Amino acid sequence: MKKNLTTVILIIVFLAGLGLMMYPTVSDMINKAHQTVAIDSYEEEVSKLSNEDFSGILKEARKYNSALTTNEFPRNSEDLDGNEEYQKAMNPAGNGMMGYIKIDAINLKMPVYHTTKESVLQSGIGHIPTTSLPVGGESTHAVLTGHRGLSSARLFTDLDKLKEGDVFFIYVLDDILAYEVDQIKTVLPAQTQDLQIIEGEDHVTLVTCTPYGVNTHRLLIRGTRIPYSAEIEERVEKQSEVRKGLTMEQLVLIIGAPLLTVLFVIVLISTRKPKKRRDDA
Repeated sequence: MKKNLTTVILIIVFLAGLGLMMYPTVSDMINKAHQTVAIDSYEEEVSKLSNEDFSGILKEARKYNSALTTNEFPRNSEDLDGNEEYQKAMNPAGNGMMGYIKIDAINLKMPVYHTTKESVLQSGIGHIPTTSLPVGGESTHAVLTGHRGLSSARLFTDLDKLKEGDVFFIYVLDDILAYEVDQIKTVLPAQTQDLQIIEGEDHVTLVTCTPYGVNTHRLLIRGTRIPYSAEIEERVEKQSEVRKGLTMEQLVLIIGAPLLTVLFVIVLISTRKPKKRRDDA
Protein backbone atom coordinates (compact mmCIF):
# COMPACT_ATOMS: atom_id res chain seq x y z
CA MET A 1 0.00 0.00 0.00
CA LYS A 2 2.87 2.36 0.92
CA LYS A 3 4.64 1.62 -2.35
CA ASN A 4 1.47 2.34 -4.36
CA LEU A 5 1.00 5.67 -2.57
CA THR A 6 4.62 6.64 -3.20
CA THR A 7 4.23 5.78 -6.89
CA VAL A 8 1.07 7.88 -7.17
CA ILE A 9 2.79 10.85 -5.50
CA LEU A 10 5.79 10.53 -7.83
CA ILE A 11 3.52 10.44 -10.89
CA ILE A 12 1.65 13.56 -9.69
CA VAL A 13 4.91 15.41 -9.04
CA PHE A 14 6.25 14.36 -12.45
CA LEU A 15 3.13 15.47 -14.31
CA ALA A 16 3.04 18.77 -12.41
CA GLY A 17 6.70 19.47 -13.27
CA LEU A 18 6.18 18.52 -16.91
CA GLY A 19 3.06 20.69 -17.05
CA LEU A 20 4.95 23.71 -15.69
CA MET A 21 7.66 23.23 -18.32
CA MET A 22 5.17 22.85 -21.15
CA TYR A 23 2.76 25.63 -20.16
CA PRO A 24 4.58 28.70 -21.61
CA THR A 25 5.28 27.00 -24.96
CA VAL A 26 1.86 25.39 -25.34
CA SER A 27 0.05 28.55 -24.18
CA ASP A 28 2.00 30.66 -26.66
CA MET A 29 1.13 28.20 -29.45
CA ILE A 30 -2.57 28.50 -28.57
CA ASN A 31 -2.29 32.29 -28.43
CA LYS A 32 -0.62 32.36 -31.86
CA ALA A 33 -3.38 30.16 -33.25
CA HIS A 34 -5.96 32.68 -32.00
CA GLN A 35 -3.92 35.51 -33.54
CA THR A 36 -3.82 33.67 -36.88
CA VAL A 37 -7.60 33.27 -36.80
CA ALA A 38 -7.99 37.01 -36.04
CA ILE A 39 -5.68 37.96 -38.91
CA ASP A 40 -7.45 35.60 -41.33
CA SER A 41 -10.83 37.05 -40.30
CA TYR A 42 -9.49 40.58 -40.82
CA GLU A 43 -8.22 39.75 -44.31
CA GLU A 44 -11.55 38.14 -45.16
CA GLU A 45 -13.42 41.29 -44.09
CA VAL A 46 -11.00 43.49 -46.04
CA SER A 47 -11.48 41.36 -49.18
CA LYS A 48 -15.19 42.26 -49.12
CA LEU A 49 -14.49 45.99 -49.26
CA SER A 50 -14.60 47.99 -52.48
CA ASN A 51 -12.11 50.62 -53.62
CA GLU A 52 -14.65 53.24 -52.51
CA ASP A 53 -14.70 51.67 -49.05
CA PHE A 54 -10.90 51.80 -48.84
CA SER A 55 -10.86 55.45 -49.90
CA GLY A 56 -13.52 56.38 -47.34
CA ILE A 57 -11.80 54.58 -44.45
CA LEU A 58 -8.40 56.07 -45.28
CA LYS A 59 -9.91 59.53 -45.71
CA GLU A 60 -11.36 59.40 -42.19
CA ALA A 61 -8.10 58.02 -40.75
CA ARG A 62 -6.04 60.77 -42.38
CA LYS A 63 -8.54 63.36 -41.21
CA TYR A 64 -8.01 62.05 -37.67
CA ASN A 65 -4.23 62.19 -38.10
CA SER A 66 -4.24 65.70 -39.55
CA ALA A 67 -5.90 66.94 -36.35
CA LEU A 68 -2.92 65.65 -34.33
CA THR A 69 -0.15 68.21 -34.54
CA THR A 70 1.52 66.59 -31.54
CA ASN A 71 1.19 63.24 -29.80
CA GLU A 72 -0.51 64.04 -26.50
CA PHE A 73 -0.32 60.98 -24.27
CA PRO A 74 -3.28 59.58 -22.26
CA ARG A 75 -3.92 61.43 -19.03
CA ASN A 76 -7.09 59.64 -17.94
CA SER A 77 -9.41 56.72 -18.75
CA GLU A 78 -11.22 58.78 -21.39
CA ASP A 79 -7.96 59.33 -23.27
CA LEU A 80 -7.15 55.62 -22.96
CA ASP A 81 -10.50 54.63 -24.49
CA GLY A 82 -10.30 57.15 -27.32
CA ASN A 83 -13.20 59.25 -28.59
CA GLU A 84 -16.00 58.10 -30.88
CA GLU A 85 -14.15 59.24 -34.01
CA TYR A 86 -11.16 57.15 -32.99
CA GLN A 87 -13.22 54.03 -32.26
CA LYS A 88 -14.84 54.17 -35.71
CA ALA A 89 -11.60 54.83 -37.60
CA MET A 90 -9.75 51.86 -39.14
CA ASN A 91 -12.26 49.34 -37.81
CA PRO A 92 -13.57 47.43 -40.86
CA ALA A 93 -14.59 44.29 -38.95
CA GLY A 94 -16.11 46.22 -36.04
CA ASN A 95 -13.99 44.33 -33.48
CA GLY A 96 -11.37 46.99 -32.87
CA MET A 97 -8.71 45.40 -35.09
CA MET A 98 -7.10 48.01 -37.34
CA GLY A 99 -4.55 45.76 -39.05
CA TYR A 100 -1.58 43.60 -38.13
CA ILE A 101 2.17 43.83 -37.76
CA LYS A 102 4.86 41.44 -39.01
CA ILE A 103 8.42 41.50 -37.64
CA ASP A 104 10.35 38.73 -39.36
CA ALA A 105 13.51 39.28 -37.29
CA ILE A 106 11.71 37.97 -34.18
CA ASN A 107 9.21 35.70 -35.93
CA LEU A 108 6.22 37.83 -34.90
CA LYS A 109 2.92 38.36 -36.69
CA MET A 110 0.18 39.87 -34.53
CA PRO A 111 -3.08 41.81 -34.71
CA VAL A 112 -3.03 45.51 -33.88
CA TYR A 113 -6.07 46.75 -31.96
CA HIS A 114 -7.51 50.08 -30.90
CA THR A 115 -6.50 51.22 -27.38
CA THR A 116 -4.11 49.74 -24.83
CA LYS A 117 -6.71 48.12 -22.58
CA GLU A 118 -5.47 45.10 -20.65
CA SER A 119 -7.89 42.84 -22.54
CA VAL A 120 -6.15 43.94 -25.76
CA LEU A 121 -2.59 43.62 -24.44
CA GLN A 122 -3.15 40.09 -23.14
CA SER A 123 -3.47 38.78 -26.69
CA GLY A 124 -2.29 41.41 -29.14
CA ILE A 125 -0.65 44.76 -29.80
CA GLY A 126 -2.39 47.97 -28.77
CA HIS A 127 -2.39 51.38 -30.41
CA ILE A 128 -2.19 54.45 -28.17
CA PRO A 129 -5.35 56.44 -29.07
CA THR A 130 -3.78 59.89 -28.77
CA THR A 131 -1.13 59.12 -31.42
CA SER A 132 -1.35 58.90 -35.20
CA LEU A 133 -3.27 56.00 -36.70
CA PRO A 134 -0.86 53.60 -38.49
CA VAL A 135 -1.80 54.47 -42.07
CA GLY A 136 1.38 56.32 -42.97
CA GLY A 137 1.72 59.81 -44.37
CA GLU A 138 3.81 62.90 -43.71
CA SER A 139 3.89 64.27 -40.16
CA THR A 140 2.58 61.09 -38.55
CA HIS A 141 3.91 59.00 -35.69
CA ALA A 142 1.91 55.94 -34.63
CA VAL A 143 2.80 54.35 -31.29
CA LEU A 144 2.13 50.63 -30.81
CA THR A 145 2.66 48.88 -27.51
CA GLY A 146 2.72 45.31 -26.25
CA HIS A 147 3.44 43.30 -23.13
CA ARG A 148 6.67 41.44 -22.53
CA GLY A 149 7.32 38.33 -20.49
CA LEU A 150 3.76 37.02 -20.12
CA SER A 151 3.67 33.32 -19.28
CA SER A 152 0.74 32.84 -21.65
CA ALA A 153 2.18 34.59 -24.74
CA ARG A 154 5.49 36.02 -25.96
CA LEU A 155 3.99 39.14 -27.61
CA PHE A 156 6.81 41.79 -27.54
CA THR A 157 9.14 39.65 -25.36
CA ASP A 158 11.83 39.52 -28.07
CA LEU A 159 11.57 43.16 -29.13
CA ASP A 160 15.01 43.87 -27.64
CA LYS A 161 16.55 41.61 -30.30
CA LEU A 162 15.77 44.12 -33.04
CA LYS A 163 18.68 46.09 -34.48
CA GLU A 164 18.98 49.30 -36.44
CA GLY A 165 18.37 48.48 -40.10
CA ASP A 166 15.77 45.78 -39.38
CA VAL A 167 12.49 46.21 -41.24
CA PHE A 168 8.97 45.54 -39.99
CA PHE A 169 5.70 45.65 -41.90
CA ILE A 170 2.23 46.92 -41.03
CA TYR A 171 -0.72 45.58 -42.98
CA VAL A 172 -3.68 47.96 -43.09
CA LEU A 173 -6.66 47.40 -45.39
CA ASP A 174 -5.20 46.51 -48.82
CA ASP A 175 -1.86 48.23 -48.20
CA ILE A 176 1.49 47.14 -46.70
CA LEU A 177 3.66 49.74 -45.00
CA ALA A 178 7.38 49.10 -44.48
CA TYR A 179 9.39 50.70 -41.67
CA GLU A 180 13.14 50.49 -41.13
CA VAL A 181 14.41 50.67 -37.55
CA ASP A 182 16.51 53.83 -37.24
CA GLN A 183 16.47 54.50 -33.48
CA ILE A 184 16.50 52.34 -30.35
CA LYS A 185 16.26 53.96 -26.93
CA THR A 186 15.57 53.05 -23.31
CA VAL A 187 13.74 55.76 -21.38
CA LEU A 188 11.70 56.33 -18.23
CA PRO A 189 7.90 55.99 -18.64
CA ALA A 190 7.36 59.76 -18.41
CA GLN A 191 9.91 60.55 -21.13
CA THR A 192 7.78 60.80 -24.28
CA GLN A 193 9.73 63.32 -26.36
CA ASP A 194 10.98 60.58 -28.70
CA LEU A 195 7.36 59.63 -29.48
CA GLN A 196 6.39 63.04 -30.81
CA ILE A 197 5.41 63.81 -34.39
CA ILE A 198 8.25 65.21 -36.50
CA GLU A 199 7.13 67.59 -39.22
CA GLY A 200 7.24 65.96 -42.66
CA GLU A 201 8.34 62.53 -41.38
CA ASP A 202 6.53 59.19 -41.14
CA HIS A 203 7.31 57.07 -38.07
CA VAL A 204 5.99 54.11 -36.13
CA THR A 205 7.44 53.36 -32.69
CA LEU A 206 7.09 50.01 -30.93
CA VAL A 207 7.05 50.24 -27.14
CA THR A 208 7.45 47.65 -24.39
CA CYS A 209 8.68 47.44 -20.80
CA THR A 210 12.31 46.85 -19.94
CA PRO A 211 14.48 45.42 -18.34
CA TYR A 212 12.87 42.02 -18.71
CA GLY A 213 10.92 41.17 -15.58
CA VAL A 214 11.78 44.48 -13.87
CA ASN A 215 9.82 46.86 -16.11
CA THR A 216 11.06 50.16 -14.68
CA HIS A 217 11.82 51.67 -18.11
CA ARG A 218 10.44 51.63 -21.64
CA LEU A 219 12.15 50.27 -24.74
CA LEU A 220 11.42 52.39 -27.82
CA ILE A 221 12.04 50.90 -31.27
CA ARG A 222 11.41 53.57 -33.90
CA GLY A 223 10.91 52.81 -37.57
CA THR A 224 11.03 55.28 -40.46
CA ARG A 225 8.85 54.62 -43.51
CA ILE A 226 10.59 53.24 -46.57
CA PRO A 227 9.06 52.31 -49.94
CA TYR A 228 7.49 48.83 -49.82
CA SER A 229 8.14 46.17 -52.43
CA ALA A 230 7.65 42.40 -52.48
CA GLU A 231 11.41 42.08 -53.10
CA ILE A 232 12.20 43.94 -49.87
CA GLU A 233 9.84 41.72 -47.88
CA GLU A 234 11.33 38.56 -49.42
CA ARG A 235 14.86 39.76 -48.64
CA VAL A 236 13.91 40.56 -45.03
CA GLU A 237 12.33 37.11 -44.61
CA LYS A 238 15.46 35.36 -45.90
CA GLN A 239 17.80 37.42 -43.71
CA SER A 240 15.64 36.72 -40.66
CA GLU A 241 15.78 32.96 -41.17
CA VAL A 242 19.47 33.07 -40.25
CA ARG A 243 18.75 34.83 -36.94
CA LYS A 244 15.90 32.65 -35.78
CA GLY A 245 16.63 30.39 -32.84
CA LEU A 246 14.93 28.60 -30.00
CA THR A 247 13.26 30.64 -27.27
CA MET A 248 14.21 30.15 -23.61
CA GLU A 249 10.89 28.38 -23.00
CA GLN A 250 11.55 25.97 -25.87
CA LEU A 251 15.08 25.26 -24.61
CA VAL A 252 13.74 24.53 -21.12
CA LEU A 253 11.19 22.14 -22.61
CA ILE A 254 13.65 20.39 -24.94
CA ILE A 255 16.35 19.94 -22.29
CA GLY A 256 14.29 19.81 -19.11
CA ALA A 257 11.53 17.40 -20.16
CA PRO A 258 13.88 14.48 -21.04
CA LEU A 259 15.97 15.07 -17.90
CA LEU A 260 12.85 15.16 -15.75
CA THR A 261 11.60 11.95 -17.39
CA VAL A 262 14.91 10.14 -16.80
CA LEU A 263 14.99 11.32 -13.18
CA PHE A 264 11.40 10.18 -12.70
CA VAL A 265 12.16 6.71 -14.08
CA ILE A 266 15.28 6.34 -11.89
CA VAL A 267 13.39 7.37 -8.74
CA LEU A 268 10.43 5.17 -9.64
CA ILE A 269 12.65 2.11 -10.17
CA SER A 270 14.54 2.73 -6.94
CA THR A 271 11.32 2.96 -4.91
CA ARG A 272 9.94 -0.25 -6.39
CA LYS A 273 13.16 -2.22 -6.01
CA PRO A 274 12.64 -4.91 -3.32
CA LYS A 275 14.84 -4.67 -0.28
CA LYS A 276 17.19 -7.54 0.39
CA ARG A 277 16.34 -9.58 3.46
CA ARG A 278 19.12 -9.90 5.98
CA ASP A 279 19.84 -13.43 7.18
CA ASP A 280 18.95 -14.10 10.75
CA ALA A 281 21.94 -14.24 13.09
